[in-house]
Amino acid sequence: MSASTETAPFLKAAIKPRRFGSWYVAEHRIRALQGYYKTLLATSIGSPFMYLFALGVGLATLVDKNSAAFGGVGYLQFVAPALIASAAVTATSDECTYPVLMGFKWNPIFFGMNAAPISGNQIVNGVFIGVLARVLPTTVIFYLVMLVFGAVPSPAGILTIPISILSGFAFGLLIARYMARVEEDVGQPAFIRRFVVGPLLLFSGTFFPLGQMPIYLQWIGWISPLWHGTELGRDVSYGQSEPAWLMVVHVAYPLALCVYAWIATQRVVTRRLNK
Repeated sequence: MSASTETAPFLKAAIKPRRFGSWYVAEHRIRALQGYYKTLLATSIGSPFMYLFALGVGLATLVDKNSAAFGGVGYLQFVAPALIASAAVTATSDECTYPVLMGFKWNPIFFGMNAAPISGNQIVNGVFIGVLARVLPTTVIFYLVMLVFGAVPSPAGILTIPISILSGFAFGLLIARYMARVEEDVGQPAFIRRFVVGPLLLFSGTFFPLGQMPIYLQWIGWISPLWHGTELGRDVSYGQSEPAWLMVVHVAYPLALCVYAWIATQRVVTRRLNK
C-alpha cells in the first residue's frame, strides 16, 4: 500500500476542520457557556433591573431637577445607553480574559485544536464568535428592560444594541490580544477587571457628561471605546445633538480598534501555537 493511499483517509477527515474550523471552535465556546448559563441569565436580567430601578427611581429624582445638564432629558434616559454599553464591555472583557488564558495555560485546548488541524486564525475567529454569542443576548435583554422602564424615547434606540456590541468588542479584543501573550498567570484577569474595566466605567461619561470632568482627565474618555459607544447610543436613543464628524469618529474609532485587535490576536495566537 502506497503512502498516499495510507494518508488519504486522514487528509479527507481534515477537510471539514479546515473549512469549518472557526465554527467548531465557536460551538465549543458556546457549549462551555452552558455550564453557567443560569448565572449568565440571572445577571443579564437582574443587573439592568437593579441599575435602572436604582437610577430611575432613586438617583434620578434628585438629578432631574437639573435636567439641563443632561441635554434636557431625564437622567434615566441619559444614563441608559451608557449602562447597556457598559454591560457589553464587561461581558466581552470577561470572555476575552479567562477563556483565552485557559486555552493556553490551565486547559491548553488550543494546542489540541491546532492539531485537529484547525489554524490559529480559526481558533481566534471561533473564540470571538463565542464572545458574540455571550454579548448579544446580554445587550438584547438589557435593551428590553430599558424599554420597560421607558428609558428609550426613540425607535432608533434599538441601534444601541449593535453600537454597544461594537464598543464591547473594541475593548475586549484588545484584552484578548494581551491575554494571548501571557505566559504565567499572576492574576492578570482580575487586575484588568478591577483596575481597567472598573475605572473605565467612571471615566467614560457614563454617569455624568465627560465635559464635567477636569480637562486633564477627559483624554481617558476620548480614547475609551465605552465613551464613543455611550455617546453614539445617546445620539440614537434620544437624539442627542452632535456634529456629524464626531458621530463618524464614534463609529470609525472602535471599528478600527476591532480590526487591529482581531488581526493582531490572530498573529499572536498563530505564532504561539507554532513555537
